[in-house]
Amino acid sequence: MATDYHHGVRVIEINEGSRPIRTVSTAVLGLVATADDADPVAFPLDTPVLVTNVLAAMGKAGKAGTLYRALEAIAAQTKPLTVVVRVAEGDTEAETTSNAVGGVSVDGKYLGAKALLAAQSKLGVKPRILGAPGIDTQAVTSAMANVAQQLRGFVYASAHGCATVTEATAYRGKFGQREVMIIWPDFVNWNTATDAEASMSAVAYAMGLRAKIDEETGWHKTLSNVVVNGPTGITKDVFFDLLDPATDAGVLNAKEVTTMINMGGYRFWGSRTCEVPGGFFYFENYTRTAQVLADTIAEAHFAFVDLPLHPSLVRDMLESINAKFRDLARQGYIIDGTAWYDEQANDKDTLKAGVLAIDYDYTPVPPLENLKFQQRITDRYLADFASRITA
Repeated sequence: MATDYHHGVRVIEINEGSRPIRTVSTAVLGLVATADDADPVAFPLDTPVLVTNVLAAMGKAGKAGTLYRALEAIAAQTKPLTVVVRVAEGDTEAETTSNAVGGVSVDGKYLGAKALLAAQSKLGVKPRILGAPGIDTQAVTSAMANVAQQLRGFVYASAHGCATVTEATAYRGKFGQREVMIIWPDFVNWNTATDAEASMSAVAYAMGLRAKIDEETGWHKTLSNVVVNGPTGITKDVFFDLLDPATDAGVLNAKEVTTMINMGGYRFWGSRTCEVPGGFFYFENYTRTAQVLADTIAEAHFAFVDLPLHPSLVRDMLESINAKFRDLARQGYIIDGTAWYDEQANDKDTLKAGVLAIDYDYTPVPPLENLKFQQRITDRYLADFASRITA
C-alpha cells in the first residue's frame, strides 16, 4: 500500500504492560461539628467544606459549639485536609442529634453526617477519618458508621454519657461495625475561651493523631501508644499497669474500648474495633488495610473498564496488582499479597458477557498487642562462682 512507504522515522506508541498503582489518600478527615457563631460563608450549614489549613480555619470557626476546639485539637497533631460539615446546634441535645444525624432535604441535598457523602463530587476528596466530637450520641455514631461504610472510612466515637468503666463497656456493646472505635473517657485541655481547663472530646484528638500516623508512619499502624499533643489531663481516673491486665485499662481494652493513659505523655491505649465476635477485622488497622486496598485496586483499574478483553489485558492487570503488593510488603504496609486468575470463576459464558473476575488475597500487619516475657530464676550462674572471682 502507498501508505506503507515512508522516507524518515516512525514512532508507534504501544500502551500495554503493567501500570503503576498509586495508593489512595487516607489522611483526610470528615468532621461534623456545631458552631452557631461561625462565619456562615466559610462554613454554611449542612454543606461539606474543604479546609486545607486547620489553623487558619479556626479564625472563622467561632467560639461557640464544638468546631473551634475540634480544629484546635486536630491542629495540635498535624495539618490534614479536613472536610467540615457544620450542623445547627439545637436547644436540646435531642435536636442537635437530629441535626447531626441528618437526612435528605426535599430538593435532594444531603444533610448532617450524610453531607460527607457529597464531599468527593463537590470537593474532589473522600473523607476517611470520621468523627463528630462532642455531639456523638449513640444515634449520631450509628449514622456516622453508616456513612463510613459507604465511604470506606473509619469512625472514632466516644462512649457518650458514660461515667464509669462498666457503663463504657456496656455502651460498646451497642455497636458491631468494624468501622467504629469506641473511646472512653475524654481528655482535659486548656480552653482559651474560658481561660480555664475543661473537658475536651478525645475523638478530635484521635482524628488528628490518626491523620498524623497515616502521614508519618502509615495506615498499618494503629492509634494506640503514640503521644498525643495538647491534653493536660484525663477526665476520669483510669487505673493502668503495664504488667497487670486486671486494671481499668485492661478491662476496657478486653471489651474493645480504647482508653487513655499517661506514661511518658498522654496516649491512646487500645487497637480494637467494634467488629462482631468471630470476625476478621477486630484491629483498627485490619479494617483500614482492607479499605485502602479495596479503593486502591479498584480506582487504579478505572481506565481498564470497557477496554477490549484480551488475555494480555488480564496479564497486565495481574502484573500491576502483584507489583503493588510487592511494593506494599517491602514498605511494611502488609505482610504480603498475591493476585491471580481463576479459570473456574471465568468460564466462556461469563467472559462472553464481558464479566471478568480477578482474585487476590493479602495479610495485614498485626499489632504487637500482647507481649510476653518468660522470666525464670536459676542457680546455674552460681556453678562457676569461683572462676568469676578470679576472672
